[in-house]
Amino acid sequence: MNDITVLTVAQIMSRTLVAVPPDESPLLAWEIMRRADVHHLPVVDDTGRLYGVLTREDLAAHWSGGPMEQSHVHVRALVAGRRCPRTTLGASLADAAAAMVGAGVNAIPVLNDSARLAGMVTVTDVLRAVAGLLPEHQEPPELMTGMFRLVPVLPRVPAR
Repeated sequence: MNDITVLTVAQIMSRTLVAVPPDESPLLAWEIMRRADVHHLPVVDDTGRLYGVLTREDLAAHWSGGPMEQSHVHVRALVAGRRCPRTTLGASLADAAAAMVGAGVNAIPVLNDSARLAGMVTVTDVLRAVAGLLPEHQEPPELMTGMFRLVPVLPRVPAR
């Protein structure tokens, strides 16, 4: 069992992440979250630059109109101007947990030395660490973005 007082973010973070690009629609973001069964969706560009973290609550709070209206909105707008606490690979578990509590969030993105997304620390990761359930070996980080597009198909309106 590990001494949790000396654990680093790199030891406990989630390494396989599902993310969306900033120009994606909330409709597709919701579908990706639903299919991947995730509650936090990092918004990153193709270089790994972090724009923010989208939650299911964010999507629900900003939802207005139907699929057609949602297809014209970008998730970049949902995270723009919002404070997004973050941490680094070398930070301690205690510092990451304190940042999460201080910001009132249950997940915090982890940035590498190049300020690019490397992982995410969630409440579940913190609980696993406290319970001593850390993986034997650590997989390399993997970032998956949406590989498909949802395009709303509207019914045809008969000509008058």
